[in-house]
Amino acid sequence: MDNQILAGCRRVDLIVRGDDRGSLVAIEVEPQFGFAAARVYYIFGTSPGVGRGCHAHFELRQLAVCVSGACTMVIDDGADRASVRLDRPDQGLLIGPMIWREMRDFSDDCVLLVLASLAYDEGDYIRDYDQFLAAVADRRA
Repeated sequence: MDNQILAGCRRVDLIVRGDDRGSLVAIEVEPQFGFAAARVYYIFGTSPGVGRGCHAHFELRQLAVCVSGACTMVIDDGADRASVRLDRPDQGLLIGPMIWREMRDFSDDCVLLVLASLAYDEGDYIRDYDQFLAAVADRRA
C-alpha cells in the first residue's frame, strides 16, 4: 500500500517478516524511500496534552513510524492540511520538504521513531507558520 495524503507525503506499509517467534520490520531507507538516513531519533514519555513538532523543513525528508502506541501527525503543505493517525509499527508516514508538521494525541505508551535524511541543522527549520506560508508561496511563484 502506498497512499498519497498530501503532495510530498504518503503513508507506506513496511514489510513485516516473522514466524511463531515474533515479528521483525527492517527499514532499508535509501532503497525503499529514496534517501539515506543521516539521523535517527525517537520521541517517548510525552506528557498528556503536549504537542510536538510545529515546524517545517526546507530540505529534510523523514519517515515517521509509531513503533509503540499511537499519535496523530497533522501535516500541512501550505494549501491543504491532513491528520494521519500513526498506530501500527508496520506502517509509516513519509514527509517531504516544505511540509508543516505537528504531532499530538500521544498515547501513554507512544514511541515515535523518525528517520531523517539530514543531520540536525537549525538553518533547515521553519518554526513560524506565517514564515512557512511565505516560503511556500515563494517556491510556488
